[in-house]
Amino acid sequence: MIDRRRLLRTGGAAAVGALGAAASSVTASAAEPARGPSPRPGGDPDPTGGVTRTLLQKHPSPAKGWETVQTLVQIPRRKESGRHSHPGVEVGYIIRGDVLMEFDDRPPLRLRTGDPFFIPEGAVHNARNVGKVTTMMLSTYVVDETKPLVTTY
Repeated sequence: MIDRRRLLRTGGAAAVGALGAAASSVTASAAEPARGPSPRPGGDPDPTGGVTRTLLQKHPSPAKGWETVQTLVQIPRRKESGRHSHPGVEVGYIIRGDVLMEFDDRPPLRLRTGDPFFIPEGAVHNARNVGKVTTMMLSTYVVDETKPLVTTY
């Protein structure tokens, strides 16, 4: 069995560097700020401020009417993605950071550097950075090509 955490500790800098290079090769217009809910009373007036989703690649899926999209999501310290869903599945990997993945219909999931995750189609969720560094997540979606990648709530 592969120890993902050990692998990341020894090879993580190279992986993060490679992803950073891939992300920087994408045009600036491909990086879109994530949109989230209005602030909670007494909370951060901009809880999603600085959150970005950078398009790395997009291809037709073998299944007609679907596409595969891969992004690099970055969430600054004490920020969150905002409640949202996708019109298909999300398969992801925490490159760096600590996230509390909150769901409307199930208990939250604590994710740390090196952890994979899976989010079912239509599941409303929010990725909250609960760590000390900017979180970096590699997310791959297989989604309905006729719908927006993200629907916010």
